[in-house]
Amino acid sequence: MTRAVSTDTERTVVVTVNGVPREATVPVRWLLSDALRHEFGLTGTHVGCEHGVCGSCTVLVDGQPTRSCLVLAVQVDGHEVTTVEGLSRPDHQGGQVLHPIQEAFRECHALQCGFCTPGFLTTIAAGLDARDPSVEITDEEVDELVGGNLCRCTGYANIKKACRHAAAAMRDEAAR
Repeated sequence: MTRAVSTDTERTVVVTVNGVPREATVPVRWLLSDALRHEFGLTGTHVGCEHGVCGSCTVLVDGQPTRSCLVLAVQVDGHEVTTVEGLSRPDHQGGQVLHPIQEAFRECHALQCGFCTPGFLTTIAAGLDARDPSVEITDEEVDELVGGNLCRCTGYANIKKACRHAAAAMRDEAAR
């Protein structure tokens, strides 16, 4: 018995990227990272290992950390994707305010070369946003937040410090 082979090499996807509805016709073999970088011009998503191991390409799909090098672009049709460029939030004057983890990375010097930073930021932001900010973050939670991403430069001390700093800032904000 022979199987029918699809000759459909491109498909149109409609996806909300960083809060903005976007439509693109992409090759069916394209990864989400390809579509973000080459179709939507969002180059903050970095591609490192191309095997889902390093975490540099992590974005949020419907709020969940997702390795964009392991997901086909056509798989996110109808979904919401947040990249590192979309982590900031609107302020009251019409500008943007950095997510607490972005601010903490800056304040705690939690990066060196910066290649892994977008993946860390999106992963940690999702984890911090999902937890009760009134409860102090534990060392185990910090280890869990950073454990799936690789950094070859920093040794993780300042990244972990930034996690604690951001969690404290979110706790202070929630207390107001």
